[in-house]
Amino acid sequence: MTCHCCKGEAKYFAKFQNKNRIVRRFRCVCCGKTFSEKQPLDGLRVETQKIEQVVRLLCEGVGIRATSRLSGLDQETVLNVLTTVGERCASFHNTTVRNVKTANVETDEIYSYVFCKQERNKTGDEERGEQYTFLSFCRDSKLIISYNTGKRTRETTLAHLGDLKKRIGNRIQLSTDNFKGYRGRLGAVNQTFGREGVDYGMLSKKYARSIFPERRYSPPVCILALKRPILGNPDRDLICTSHVERQNLNLRIFNRRFTRLTLGYSKKLENLRLSVALFVCYWNFCWRHSTTKQSPAQACGLTDRVWTVQELLTAISKQN
Repeated sequence: MTCHCCKGEAKYFAKFQNKNRIVRRFRCVCCGKTFSEKQPLDGLRVETQKIEQVVRLLCEGVGIRATSRLSGLDQETVLNVLTTVGERCASFHNTTVRNVKTANVETDEIYSYVFCKQERNKTGDEERGEQYTFLSFCRDSKLIISYNTGKRTRETTLAHLGDLKKRIGNRIQLSTDNFKGYRGRLGAVNQTFGREGVDYGMLSKKYARSIFPERRYSPPVCILALKRPILGNPDRDLICTSHVERQNLNLRIFNRRFTRLTLGYSKKLENLRLSVALFVCYWNFCWRHSTTKQSPAQACGLTDRVWTVQELLTAISKQN
């Protein structure tokens, strides 16, 4: 053990019992300072059961204030749990979801906003206004392979597909919608994978204009869906974005920050990103999907069982 102050050698000399575990204490041989060993989730002095409860509530679509009321914790404590666990989940996903073997990947974006709607973002702050979460989804195992939250720009699209490319272990068939950031010679797909590195197909949809303008919250009717092979040799029958769009609905249902027409929207971009990281880890490792009867990570071979929230917290606590 190394001393936090002088970086000298420290030796064990005592221990004590807190609410969660036995904690060892150390004394520096050089300067005499004493300190406790590093805790699994630094900065949180909350019972493990309470942390599990908060994680469950946040991943079941409950907002920060409602989670505070249900758990009996202060609102700032709930946010601290989100920050600490979310950061560890992002690191855990980054190191664990690698070399994924999959054949069909669908990519789409889901809209949300931070602090205010885009038209009210008078200062032009990049961390306010509309934000899009990009998801790349394995059609067969239901695994969220890659995600990224930011503006719906070419730069964000390039960063997302670059991250996706690093996480897959074989040639894939990729399907997207006709967002301009994906397509074309300078599009993110061609720039990331090259013309021979992927079988890429695009699904373009045309929607009818509603004749009932007062029903502005009803979804428009899709009147045309056109499948277009773009790069490589994609199977036309597998060019589809329905599965990832259904996953967008899961995110909107089970993450309060994406629920429309509520006060649950994010006030800070960092909190939105952390909540997405928490949801992705919970979905991949703790969610038993009704189609595969397994968790997505289990169906993809990343683990051999469906994890409990306690097992997830134990795994992410090992991340730096």
